[in-house]
Amino acid sequence: MNTEPAHGRNHDYGLDEIDRQLLTLLQKDGRLSYSELGDATGLSAGAARARVLKLQDDGTLQIVGVTDPLRLGYRNMAMLAINVDGDIDEAADAIGRVNGVIYVILAAGSVDLLVEVIASSSDELYEIINRHLRTIPGVRAVETFTYYRTHTHRFAWGAVPD
Repeated sequence: MNTEPAHGRNHDYGLDEIDRQLLTLLQKDGRLSYSELGDATGLSAGAARARVLKLQDDGTLQIVGVTDPLRLGYRNMAMLAINVDGDIDEAADAIGRVNGVIYVILAAGSVDLLVEVIASSSDELYEIINRHLRTIPGVRAVETFTYYRTHTHRFAWGAVPD
């Protein structure tokens, strides 16, 4: 999985209908074979493979196993609303390198960054926030929203047509 920051990537959103079909199929079942993808889209297995690899190479598609953090032993999850003084990208890059940080969003509105963290205990969550994130240069304020549980988590939204 690509964990590099999204800024600086050269995205080409010139997706055609076949690309959209492939993305939608893989969102429903990321384990489909190239043969199955080809049959569903009218392509050969080789052509389906080439398109999927192109979508992966340009950063449009990542195929990953999605896990439930609670079943893996993480008992604490939180969304952090972080305000930054100075360069937001630099702060986001540093935050993204902290163990336990799983998502960093540059946001518009009353906060600069939304950061999702996971931890195995309340003490570990405290350590991540207080000892690591708050000490990053430029981090001015951190507001923590601890999760009770995840209600809805979607990965199959399909590709937007042109």
